[in-house]
Amino acid sequence: MSEPRNISPPTPRSIITATAIAFGTSLIVLFIAILPAEFGADPLGTGRLFGLTALSAEVNPFEEKAEPHRTDYVEFELGPFQSVEYKYTMDLDSPMVFSWIADGEVYYDMHAEPAGLGEEYAESFEQGNSDRRFGSFHAPFTGIHGWFWENRGFDTVTVRLFASGFIVDSTVYRDGGDYYRELELITE
Repeated sequence: MSEPRNISPPTPRSIITATAIAFGTSLIVLFIAILPAEFGADPLGTGRLFGLTALSAEVNPFEEKAEPHRTDYVEFELGPFQSVEYKYTMDLDSPMVFSWIADGEVYYDMHAEPAGLGEEYAESFEQGNSDRRFGSFHAPFTGIHGWFWENRGFDTVTVRLFASGFIVDSTVYRDGGDYYRELELITE
């Protein structure tokens, strides 16, 4: 049989020491992990080092736009080796959701031109051959943003585009001319 141990209560000095160690540890955790991860504050640089600042909820997901929301539907019939270009005027970081579907494969190029700078500053975002594309787009700059479609086959193809977002207007570039289109404003 073992003898009972004499356990004495902690001394005031050991309580103060344990409290100071716990407080110091909590301050270290606060500055190294909690502030960068929760509040985006990184006074020691450890949040950036460990990737914790990416966890902070500092960005508000609500975004207000100056332009009203618009929706658009358009279709183009492309005979063999015909093309069309369709672009929207959009402000910086304006979002748009789109779907385009063709009843045959077409070559496409989704690209944009910054306002006032001309074609030599055009930037292409996606090119390829397909009969459909779906997605969303945030305008990287103010300007015109849209698609070029070309029917490289021998059959007539119809391309149908559905788009919705903070778009100002649109322009069709076809047969050597450009044709402005005012888009319907969502009022309900």
